[in-house]
Amino acid sequence: DAELLGIKRKKKPAAAAADAAAEAAGEGGAAAAAGKEGAAAAAAAGDDELVPVEVAPELLQELLAMGFGEARCARGLHFSGNSSVEGAVNWLAEHEGDADLDEPLLVPKATVKQHLSAEEARAQAAELLRKAKVKREKEEADVARIRERERIRVGKELQEAKRKEEDGAMRRMVEERKREKAEEARARDALRAKLEQDRRERRRKLGLPEELSEEEKAREADKARKKAEEEAARHYVYVKPVSVIEKLRAQLVSMKKAGGEEPFKTAAGTMLKYIGNVARSPDEDKFRSINMGNAAFQSRVAAVPGSVDFLKLVGFQEADGVLQLPRDQVNMEVLNSAGGEINNALSNPFFGML
Repeated sequence: DAELLGIKRKKKPAAAAADAAAEAAGEGGAAAAAGKEGAAAAAAAGDDELVPVEVAPELLQELLAMGFGEARCARGLHFSGNSSVEGAVNWLAEHEGDADLDEPLLVPKATVKQHLSAEEARAQAAELLRKAKVKREKEEADVARIRERERIRVGKELQEAKRKEEDGAMRRMVEERKREKAEEARARDALRAKLEQDRRERRRKLGLPEELSEEEKAREADKARKKAEEEAARHYVYVKPVSVIEKLRAQLVSMKKAGGEEPFKTAAGTMLKYIGNVARSPDEDKFRSINMGNAAFQSRVAAVPGSVDFLKLVGFQEADGVLQLPRDQVNMEVLNSAGGEINNALSNPFFGML
């Protein structure tokens, strides 16, 4: 009747407490069931495998000797940092009322740190050191390789800049020579005009006509022709220096590659002396003649392939075992260019690397 009338009957305190406990127990059972179902679902979904926790064996033995159960020892050591017996005992004292204190502690397998023996630890440390050394050596090799490439690149740029500077200097020298020749020609014309004026004055004083007779003109023309022929025979044929420089440089590169570093330096130094002697004293026959059968020439110069060809580019001619540079073939510009190229080859450590 009371329920029909909507009146709730008050329960006694003991009965209410019993009902609350039953209700809590029912909720706890449901939560436990749900936890088991969740664990099963997680296992089915492929979560990490649960394994017993691993602790320091020596600390575990000390706790066992003190009378603690193995599960309690494992929990105490694990949650206290696995560092000391005192820390584990303190943790156990604080969690004495935990319901699962005597249950085995399971943790995901992936979180378990492998405890290595001293030998295994040393082997692992040695392997880490080896890998670090290999990595460091590789990095150092890479840095050295980059530095070498940079050194070669800078050397090539310096060599190219020097070559351009030399070519520019050679062109300026040629232009200066042309200007000098033009000035010399103007001076000769002025001198000829002055001589012609003096000749006319002398003829007037002698009572002769200023103009030459036909016979005198013929004699003067014949004299001028002979003088021009002598002048042409005395002067060398001009060779464009830039093209000669390229040939000389290419020949030196070929010599260095074929003969090696030290033999090339010996041959180049000796040829530089030959060329320098001729440039300083072009009228000395002994400086313009090289005996190819000479032992010193054979060991110092001819031993390097291409050295005789280099001397021929300078102007030497081979005949009967002798390299001879005719006086009328002495070209000072070619000699200076050859000397400059040899100096460059001897002083530049990157010469021939391009």
